[in-house]
Amino acid sequence: MPRTVAVSRPPSNAAILARGLTRRRAGGALPDVVLVRDGVRVDLARLAAYQELVGEAVSDAVPAGYLHTLVFGLHMAMLARPDFPLPPLGMVHVANRIEQRRAVGAGEVLDARVHAENLAPHRRGATVDLVGELAVAGEVVWRGTSTYLAKGVHLPDAGPAPDGERPAFEPPAPTGLWRLPADTGRRYAAVSGDRNPIHTSRLAARAFGFARPIAHGMDTAARALAHVGPARGDAYAWDVEFGAPVLLPATVSVRVAPEEPAGGGFALTVWSRKPHLTGTVRPLGAPGRGD
Repeated sequence: MPRTVAVSRPPSNAAILARGLTRRRAGGALPDVVLVRDGVRVDLARLAAYQELVGEAVSDAVPAGYLHTLVFGLHMAMLARPDFPLPPLGMVHVANRIEQRRAVGAGEVLDARVHAENLAPHRRGATVDLVGELAVAGEVVWRGTSTYLAKGVHLPDAGPAPDGERPAFEPPAPTGLWRLPADTGRRYAAVSGDRNPIHTSRLAARAFGFARPIAHGMDTAARALAHVGPARGDAYAWDVEFGAPVLLPATVSVRVAPEEPAGGGFALTVWSRKPHLTGTVRPLGAPGRGD
């Protein structure tokens, strides 16, 4: 049985930096722990600011992307653990899978938990899944799996990495255009709690190889989800893969449209010269979800 560890507050950027500078032996076992934070309440002012920023209707209904921000602090606490086998600095968020199992109201009290699984080789390093759940009185109402890539990390005795090359990207017909100003990263950091300086500081972005600060992947994903609007229903699966980073400021093309053949789902694509995000929003239990 995994050990349960209560977390009262997420680690600071300074703490993550200090842990990131500590040498770790890649390939060690993932911590057999579940991080928990009970009694989480939605900050109504922050929720409204989040909804306005990403284009959601301002209401008491909590979007799946905002619920992700409520477990993000536990993600950081897991990555910053001394026994976590991958370095947190430079970790790249490459995919996200969320099940919103029912509508969640802003007044509900949530219990959050996160564990790590699926440490695996990747053609560019190693990946790990952080799995989070939010529950109300024992009922899991939201479940999210975030896949992170540690570039350049080799896992001993892991075998060859699977071939993950993507097919050539063919831009679809756009349904919209986003103009993202230079302060997009700072604004999303304020409403999400994800204050990674590669999104807010030109100097930090350059230190990690980016000419300018980059947009948060979950900001881009949340804006695409908002375009689907009420058609997604109360219970849905939201899957995204992240591609090239969005350097800020930016103008990007967007397509949010029903999937073909029709099945009640929507296809999401955000791109400029390269794809930044591809994904789907589908009713829970729809074909292709396997649930």
